[in-house]
Amino acid sequence: MKQITQTGATNEQAISEALAKLGTTRDQVTIEVVQEAKKGFLGIGAKPAEVLVTVNEIEETQAVEPEPVREETVTVESVLPTEVKQETVTDDSSFIEVEGKESTEEDRVLAINETETYLQTIAEGMKIDDLTVHSTLDGKYVHFQLESKKAAMLIGKRGQTLNALQQLSQLVLNKYSKQFLVAKVDVENYRERRQESLEQLAERMADKAIRTGRKVEFEPMPSYERKVIHHALSTRLDIETFSVGTDPNRYLVIEPLK
Repeated sequence: MKQITQTGATNEQAISEALAKLGTTRDQVTIEVVQEAKKGFLGIGAKPAEVLVTVNEIEETQAVEPEPVREETVTVESVLPTEVKQETVTDDSSFIEVEGKESTEEDRVLAINETETYLQTIAEGMKIDDLTVHSTLDGKYVHFQLESKKAAMLIGKRGQTLNALQQLSQLVLNKYSKQFLVAKVDVENYRERRQESLEQLAERMADKAIRTGRKVEFEPMPSYERKVIHHALSTRLDIETFSVGTDPNRYLVIEPLK
């Protein structure tokens, strides 16, 4: 069981710092206030808030009847405090570069700089004033690595805010680039840690499906996370995986083969 004890000037500050260190979000943990903050008198007797934050185990729900797998899209609803509307964006593998357009190093640098500025503007709107953006170009992929003491806010519930940031960055990046570029946005290697966690969970749930002889249903998750699980279990011959529902509530099911 993963847990951490954290102190702070207030309960909320202690909780935020604990979530950032655990790399998780509030809905995925149990919070116990060990000690309330005390101001004291003229600074005498003051005590910081102290909280115990424990990461919850993921629960599975009952399975439902499946429907055939359809081409997957990601429906991104920004949870950021801006006027940005909901966008539907297909997986980056479906994009085709437009022929006849020539991109220069200057074009790419401009597109990357404008995207970095946009991310900084979004962060300011979220009351995050310590955001640092590191960008690297690898072929058509532009990796934006974000750093902040408020990493949990940038990640959001189940990575929803981070996914929204990535989709919005994609739009800004290609507004200024003459050739198609793919934006990859991450915060303190959250996506790598999330992928490892999903792969481990996939194996456990597949084993459970075989052991119980029943379907196992996951919680709704974005397209790329479902693909991680599909890929992790692609070599197993004793189960099959498929997706059910429509975004943003589309989820994955593991069914044992008889």
